Amino acid sequence: MSEVHVLSHDELQQTLASIEIPACPGVVMQVMAEAQKDEPDLKVLTKIIVSDVGMSAFSIKLANSALFRRGEATNSVPQALSRLGTRNIVCIVVAVALRNTMSGDIPAEVLDRFWSRAAAVAQAASQVSRKVRGIAPDMAYTYALFHNAAMPVMMRRFKDYGRMLEEVEQNGLTLVIEEDARYRCSHAVVGAMLARNWGLSSLIASAIRFHHDLEVYDLGKSFLEDQALSLIAVTHVAERLLLELNREVDIEVGELYSQAVAYLGLSDDDLHDLHDLLEA
Repeated sequence: MSEVHVLSHDELQQTLASIEIPACPGVVMQVMAEAQKDEPDLKVLTKIIVSDVGMSAFSIKLANSALFRRGEATNSVPQALSRLGTRNIVCIVVAVALRNTMSGDIPAEVLDRFWSRAAAVAQAASQVSRKVRGIAPDMAYTYALFHNAAMPVMMRRFKDYGRMLEEVEQNGLTLVIEEDARYRCSHAVVGAMLARNWGLSSLIASAIRFHHDLEVYDLGKSFLEDQALSLIAVTHVAERLLLELNREVDIEVGELYSQAVAYLGLSDDDLHDLHDLLEA
């Protein structure tokens, strides 16, 4: 794999100045303010969620998924939110709001495909996290769902971005190298800005910023918090396993996959079990 071009500060700032980061909607701010209290009030969060049809529908769908379902399915938003917990409620609100801010600028089928894939990677990452210690499945889910969230932002800013993605896949190129070469920026950098602007934790923002850095595992704890590095590794493994299952070309993980497996201490048997689990 070729090395990623290191952008100068001036190059980066010039490009970032031309990229519009979607504003954080008021509903997200309300949820964040409540969720960050020492004792969040689930009734307050529920009242916010039920006021939005999209958020209500997504809450119920996620609560009834294999990841969270316990017992019978539910059609009740309060019951669904109680099952999901506060951190996942934040995830739902941000996901739906972010998707809504980008509708209209990008073809609906493109956004649907992107978010369906993001949701699949998020669920896969949560399953992988159960194989290792010290990584909460809901944290892995949240990070994996948003680690590529800046791609639609890039699509909106750069009209040829979608075509570039197709060329990268068809020609076996490396995504971040092509992004840097064409746009003097990458979805990892923009994604970290997006995460910070939308109130996600600094840990998640840092993990998004460096999830394509080729030296991220070598630098280890001196470079990132251990939990941030673990989130990156779990998602690298989840992405590769899904790509193999779907027989798709890998344009993102590359050689970082083997490093992620080693970092997490996953054995061949572990990977085989995860492959079977995700396939099921």
